[in-house]
Amino acid sequence: MHPLYACHVMASDARADLENSVKVTDDARRWSMLSVVALAELLGMSPWFAANAVATQLTSQWHLSAQQTGWLSTAVQVGFVGGTAVAAILNLPDIIESRWYFSVAALCAAAANAGLLLADSFRGALVCRLLTGVFLAGVYPPAMKMAATWFHARRGLAIGVVVGALTIGKALPYLVHALPDADIRRVILSASIAALISTTLIALTYRDGPVPFPRRRFSLSLVHVVLRDSQYRQVLGGYAGHMLELYACWVWIPAFITASLTAQGGGTVTSTSLASALSFMVIAAGSIGCVLGGELADRVGYVRLVIVAMVVSASCALLTPLVFGQSTWILTGLLLVWSIAVIADSAQFSTLVTRVTRPDAVGTALTLQTSIGFLLTTVTIQLVPVVAAAAGWRYAFPILALGPVLGITAIRKLRV
Repeated sequence: MHPLYACHVMASDARADLENSVKVTDDARRWSMLSVVALAELLGMSPWFAANAVATQLTSQWHLSAQQTGWLSTAVQVGFVGGTAVAAILNLPDIIESRWYFSVAALCAAAANAGLLLADSFRGALVCRLLTGVFLAGVYPPAMKMAATWFHARRGLAIGVVVGALTIGKALPYLVHALPDADIRRVILSASIAALISTTLIALTYRDGPVPFPRRRFSLSLVHVVLRDSQYRQVLGGYAGHMLELYACWVWIPAFITASLTAQGGGTVTSTSLASALSFMVIAAGSIGCVLGGELADRVGYVRLVIVAMVVSASCALLTPLVFGQSTWILTGLLLVWSIAVIADSAQFSTLVTRVTRPDAVGTALTLQTSIGFLLTTVTIQLVPVVAAAAGWRYAFPILALGPVLGITAIRKLRV
């Protein structure tokens, strides 16, 4: 047996024994702590789509093209990729205590997001969005690691709850925008205030659970060590395919809904409040998929769950042309199924990383995975409006089905 693998197995067994020794009273505490992490993640990630929720106003204010509007999202992705890449190379998630890493990052993200209100040009807005992404890199991966310290058994469900909370958080600006008289200032400030609350919540109430991951000293070679693991590479390949679909779906669903409602109305522009409300409902519905996926994955297996989820999400992407311009019920029905399926596997890729990676490298492995995955999202986020411009919004989404196909091909032989 390879020494690294032997250490991994021994550490995993030790963590299992440690959790089994935790008293029954601590079982209730782990659920309350999971609630804290989930709420903090919901609030902390709300700046992500804050600019997207008011994209119509920003487009009018700065006379943006569809491609420039897309860059309001892509800039966050690029910033997130940069932030996670630096964090992975420097091993920050495995060196810095997760509580403080999360809290400082959320505080900085709140400030960067609020800076959008001071931007007087599209270029300034891009800088603010880029910095928001950089700082959110310290909010997302650490939250998954924090939840995992309280769960060895049912870890899939725990991380699913965290990712579900993240999904609602990202949709939150659309809900604010759907309120009467919601302007740019109200939407942006509400997201920054939410992130500030998450900072306080984690700093004051979170503590690591009974199965913590060991902290380590800095090692420049850690990323290389992680990537040498064939099982990790299989998980990474599946996650990459998943990400090629996920964020392009989330970013452009509001535009697809607006265009569909307009086509349904015979070319008349419908209420932006209705489009925002439907966008929130569809994106937030993904939280159901996260929790359901986590519960099922712990029972049927992680790999089986992610493959089924990707089959369903790819099918929904292919079916979107059929519901475009149809009744609101038909349109919303398919998009709800797609939203639930497209994110149901996300948390399980992270759970798989915690299972196949050596314990003292889990934080770096999770951060590296998200960095590579989010880098790929920039491709499809920019591709969708190109397809829409050439063929119309009706046919903008089927190309995204390629992502799940590639993901299934990469992970189908993994045995965990």
